[in-house]
Amino acid sequence: MLTRILFRLVFVMVTANAAAIFAAQSRPLSLAELALYQGADREKILLEGARKEGQLTFYTSNTWVAGPVSQAFEKKYPFIKANVWRSDSKALLKRLTEEVASGRFLADVVETSPEYMALLQRNNMLREHFSPDLSAYDDEAKIKGKTGVYAWTNREIYISLGFNTQLIPPAEAPKSIKDLLDPRWKGKMSIAGTTTGTRWIGAVLEMMGHEFLLKLSEQDINVQNMSGAALAGLVASGEVPLSPTIFNSNIFTHKRKSAPVEWRAIDPVIAGVGTSALLMDPPHPHAALLFLDYLHSKEGQQVAMKGGLSSARNDIGSLEQKFKKVYIDSKYTPEELDKKFTEWEALMRKLFIRKQ
Repeated sequence: MLTRILFRLVFVMVTANAAAIFAAQSRPLSLAELALYQGADREKILLEGARKEGQLTFYTSNTWVAGPVSQAFEKKYPFIKANVWRSDSKALLKRLTEEVASGRFLADVVETSPEYMALLQRNNMLREHFSPDLSAYDDEAKIKGKTGVYAWTNREIYISLGFNTQLIPPAEAPKSIKDLLDPRWKGKMSIAGTTTGTRWIGAVLEMMGHEFLLKLSEQDINVQNMSGAALAGLVASGEVPLSPTIFNSNIFTHKRKSAPVEWRAIDPVIAGVGTSALLMDPPHPHAALLFLDYLHSKEGQQVAMKGGLSSARNDIGSLEQKFKKVYIDSKYTPEELDKKFTEWEALMRKLFIRKQ
């Protein structure tokens, strides 16, 4: 009799414990738990949640990621609409900061240069997250948290000389930064008026000095208030014969369309690194995490490489680049870089814009 009672007590306790465990497992994960979840059913949870959310909002400063990469994601997950807003890094930071300050959390994922990502992290605007693809990236490609990352590299591109080969034969195009002072290029060059051009001004200043920039300003260089990608389009159409502020990836894509363009690495070649992150309060967290998984996956990185972007993945093999690169953004703290950008923008206005 006593044995039977004890058995019933044990059975009740085990059943109650199992029910409690099941209840804990079946309850919705909090945002913090979801972002760092590593269970075997992670993909299933993300897919189910993303189907209900139906969309995500993605802010980026890269044209190819905004277009073909995001479109490839939508093709793989047709039940998720990727709402993309693309602008340069400075405008992107301003928009995000203003939205958060007003209590509006519209964006889920942000993708931009490391120095601006560092500012977002410093202002507690990024959420630590996990992805199975993290193991394919070196620590240098990550802004690490306690168990996951706050941001990680998803692309690398390079800024240097782009020119139209119908207007300038490759044998005659500039082969060094000093060649830009040749009188034949007077009135034929343009530079991007966005952060792309600002970085170039800063890199040339540090490499060649103020006197060189002063001489360069006498070449009647036109400052175009547009992105490097848009400026590359003008080079491809022949409206701009050449520009030293062109991304290799943009020339890569134009050449695939048989445009008469070429890209040449002349010092300083500025490396532009793109990193991506989950924002602190994403309105569509399941879809956002799926997007970050895809962006850094082998499949997503291969789509990125079709646009001439280089990949930081260890298992994919990136585009070979044998030229010397300048990582100007990583030379300074975010605060120092902000001051430098102000100085370089002022120098651009003084030497180039006011002469137009």
